[in-house]
Amino acid sequence: MGPPVAASALALAAASGNYCQGEAMLHLVLELAPCLLGGMALGRLRPQLPELLAPPLLRWGVPISLVGLLLKGGLHSGNLQAALFSLMLVGCGLLLTQRAPLLQHLLPQQSQQLGAVVGNTAYFGLPVALALLPPEALSFSITYDFVGTLVTWGLGPLLLDGQRPQPRQVLNTPVVQAVLVAVPLMASPWHAALAAALWWPARLVLWLMLLLVGMRLARLLDQRLEADGLAPALLIKLLALPAAALMSCLALGWPAPLRDALVLQAAAPTAMSVLLLAEASQQKSREAIPAAQLVLWSTLLALLSVPLWWWLLNQPLLQPGLQATVAM
Repeated sequence: MGPPVAASALALAAASGNYCQGEAMLHLVLELAPCLLGGMALGRLRPQLPELLAPPLLRWGVPISLVGLLLKGGLHSGNLQAALFSLMLVGCGLLLTQRAPLLQHLLPQQSQQLGAVVGNTAYFGLPVALALLPPEALSFSITYDFVGTLVTWGLGPLLLDGQRPQPRQVLNTPVVQAVLVAVPLMASPWHAALAAALWWPARLVLWLMLLLVGMRLARLLDQRLEADGLAPALLIKLLALPAAALMSCLALGWPAPLRDALVLQAAAPTAMSVLLLAEASQQKSREAIPAAQLVLWSTLLALLSVPLWWWLLNQPLLQPGLQATVAM
């Protein structure tokens, strides 16, 4: 293929890609913004709603939702890669925040060191994956969430309080429960029927969880702003971590569904569980407000940064098939 033809192919692919990106962006906005903003409005009007809504959702809704998403996405050869990569990314990030003198200076609170690495992959990242990625990428996104959950609840209490994690605490997390239920069901003859039956209930639960996150954010708006360490933590969580994920995936030559799932999950805002751990720790008076500020601002800014990461992932130079066509 000569240069003029290659340029035409590039232009045609770019035009088609721009249309698909615009449609995906609209889908993403409709997936996230109404629930988050509606939740914030409800949280201001009815502050008691989170206490009524959260227990049944966390106990039953979220595990059932994740089972449905896992059955829909299935298991693929990239799941092991996604698990190992997620463990390395989150683990190395935590190690750097704990050992690098510069990062310790920039992130003075333990909750900031944890929140700069651990993302809200379940209640924010999964709706993003549903809006932007093909169905097979769902299982990669849930794998990232599974590893992140184990790290958060396994190392979070140790970092914040110096306490050893309790196995029951880790097993009681929704994503672990969902994986334990979904994996045997995938081998059953009812796999396809269950996936179809749970698909829309799974989506509904995620919308309700986004609504709940919005309600929780409404409470945080009243807290005083503590800027010390906030900006570095936001830069690491929303920019540095997904950039490291993208560069690593490109270097490894991984396919687009796996790469995009890992980068978008890495770009998710700070996990709400970081705030829960900070509020339950013995250092609550010192850790709770920085954790709350990080959760609030990372979630609001992620409404802008995540679409930018999606735009970057869809640039022609990052499309392997297009690169091969243009090179001919």
